Amino acid sequence: MHFESPLAFLLLILIPLLIYMQFFRNRGGTVRFSSVGNAVKASRSIKVRFIRLPDIIRIISLILIIIALARPQTGRERISEISKGIAIEMVVDRSSSMTAELEYRGEKVNRLEAVKGVFKEFVLGGTSGLKGRPNDLIGMIVFARYPDTVCPLTLAHGALPAFLKSVNIVQTREEDGTAIGDAIALAAARLKRAEDTLKEDKEGSARYEIKSKVIVLLSDGENNFGKRSPIQAAELAREWGVKIYAIAIGGEEAVTSIQTPFGTYKIPSRQRVDTTALRVAAEKTGGLFREANNADALIDIYKEIDAMEKSEIESVRYVDYQESFIWPAIAGFLLILLEILLRNTIFRRIP
Repeated sequence: MHFESPLAFLLLILIPLLIYMQFFRNRGGTVRFSSVGNAVKASRSIKVRFIRLPDIIRIISLILIIIALARPQTGRERISEISKGIAIEMVVDRSSSMTAELEYRGEKVNRLEAVKGVFKEFVLGGTSGLKGRPNDLIGMIVFARYPDTVCPLTLAHGALPAFLKSVNIVQTREEDGTAIGDAIALAAARLKRAEDTLKEDKEGSARYEIKSKVIVLLSDGENNFGKRSPIQAAELAREWGVKIYAIAIGGEEAVTSIQTPFGTYKIPSRQRVDTTALRVAAEKTGGLFREANNADALIDIYKEIDAMEKSEIESVRYVDYQESFIWPAIAGFLLILLEILLRNTIFRRIP
């Protein structure tokens, strides 16, 4: 129930005054008798008992008319939430060079495990200050010699931890390599068709809108396999309106742990990261390039991306009201007619 003119209820202030005038004001008698003792002893008739009925009807009718003046309206108010999110493809290197160690949460883990842990916090939120991306379409592509879609673009982020468990360092030399360009091209193609993953609600109005499309690329090597170079793939991404945020993982000095029958040995390894290609690819698409030598730096980069790519939720309000003042107005009018009828028949007074 909604009242279009609620100020009309101020007229209700007059009702107590009317009640006082009708019921409590002492008007005094007009005919004097020497004694009213016998009248007091006489029983009261039904007419006398209900002598105030016309006055009560008048007050009720006035209240109903005031309600009608306030214009009550009935109907429904529907709120539809439209999420404006980001479509994000995580593109992660899983070549053998990612076995180099990186400290994450106080432990020494390989680079891939650190990347997976920070990515999980980026999407789902964590104790590092990352709040999560609940309104974004998230997908994941991993690559070594060949790129592979691990997780399609989805809003069901609860499934991501299971997908992450299946991501491991390549096991054979035939799989090893670093096809950065092909991985970017595949991610850009997935994002180009991101709208196909969205569904419309029952009334046919889109409930989700893609605000922007982003590739977050993480690699610790240089492109040495594939049909396209990172620059060529970046040209495709720019053509399709996709931004690239490129992150070079690890520094020049790295350590890899090797298990032997005589124990665990740490072997220094040098891995050249093609920062020039990653930087140019990012700049071509309006993104950014950063280097992360440890997990804390990687978390800071994700925070930076988090602040740059923000999602929105917009509430659209639909109101459909119908006027309902006619019913209290009719009831008030009928009560006024009833009062007039009673005062001129059963409760008629002779001056």
